Amino acid sequence: MQRIVKRKEQNYFKEFWAIRNISFDVKKGETIGIIGRNGAGKSTLLQIICGTLHPSAGSVEVHGRIAALLELGSGFNPEFTGRENIYMNASILGLSSTEIESKFADIISFADIGDFIEQPVKNYSSGMLVRLAFAVIAYVDADILVIDEALAVGDAFFQQKCMRFLRAHQDAGGTILFVTHDTASVLSLCGKALLLFPGGNRPPIFGDTERLCKLYLEELYCDPDRGKNLLDSDELVIDEKKSLHKHYKFDGDMNPDTIYVASEFRKSAESFGEGGASIVDAGFYDDKSRRLNTIHGEDFVHFIIKAEIHCRIIRPAFGFMIKNFLGENLFTEGTDLHFRKHKLIFEEGDIVSATFSFRMPHLIQGKYMINVALAEGMGADHVQHKWIHDAIQLDVLSSRLVHGYCGMNDIKMSISIISPEIAK
Repeated sequence: MQRIVKRKEQNYFKEFWAIRNISFDVKKGETIGIIGRNGAGKSTLLQIICGTLHPSAGSVEVHGRIAALLELGSGFNPEFTGRENIYMNASILGLSSTEIESKFADIISFADIGDFIEQPVKNYSSGMLVRLAFAVIAYVDADILVIDEALAVGDAFFQQKCMRFLRAHQDAGGTILFVTHDTASVLSLCGKALLLFPGGNRPPIFGDTERLCKLYLEELYCDPDRGKNLLDSDELVIDEKKSLHKHYKFDGDMNPDTIYVASEFRKSAESFGEGGASIVDAGFYDDKSRRLNTIHGEDFVHFIIKAEIHCRIIRPAFGFMIKNFLGENLFTEGTDLHFRKHKLIFEEGDIVSATFSFRMPHLIQGKYMINVALAEGMGADHVQHKWIHDAIQLDVLSSRLVHGYCGMNDIKMSISIISPEIAK
């Protein structure tokens, strides 16, 4: 007699839901920020939307052409050259050979990787990969752009170029899905947001950008593991007996220094204008007319723009703006209102300059760009003769700031402590 023994079924895996119970609609022309902590399923969601992953349950309905930048080199063959990958990637995204030919010069111009376009992409740096990938999606005329943290890679000049493209895509009625950990980016770019939670244990929330960014920060900073070693410091000694009767006032140390490094003027940077003038130089100078490369917060500086005039310009106006990595103008200054009563006229052949004197602000650590411009006319009724994007890069190497963009000039701080016994 044969005996049959049934073995207990055994699972060789642990079930894990990266995302669960998600339902939301994105209308044409909307920009949606997708936020959440690591492991919340943000990248998984984008891959499902783009069709590179198949959902275990549910469905996604997409209307329009999608162009996605999900990870570095996504869709590239490392053995192919940049040129070959452009043709392959653009074909996958729906362009015909004729369309690719017509856009090829614009794509390589946007990528700006020089002779590496003829090299296998396995030889590319991470910055060159994202340049090429973004250049392709910028010229496939996609209805929907899907971007997963890709803008964190690449130099500051390329990031500014990408931000200008994204804002132009928004202005043209395009749709964007944007994954990032940076709430400032979401608040700047996105009309709505989707907040995901790790493990799919809490239902996602879709709605107002500002409200969801606040919820995200609250969840992030209320993590019980944050700051658990705060009281383990050897430097922190608390004498309970001595602290019972106290009235102390502490003055803060001198402001930690903000250190800037300014690049050389980029005369050949991307620009536009009617051509009635050329901006030949711009930079920071001290009181002794010495050009400054390193600047400290609250230093008094002179920012000078120099130009050559090619035709008569009536009521000229110089201007400059300092932008953050999102392309947002943090500081803008122009000569228009200050010189209207002078009724200035520049003649062909003149060499002119404008000097802006001010005390340097405090900016949070990061990379910034300065645009410079020379226009003709008053207020909104003017013609741009020369506008140079990203003419100077301004790196903030150190700063006292932790959040936000800007800090106060000439600030002083103090903290007072009064024990309950004295307060009575």
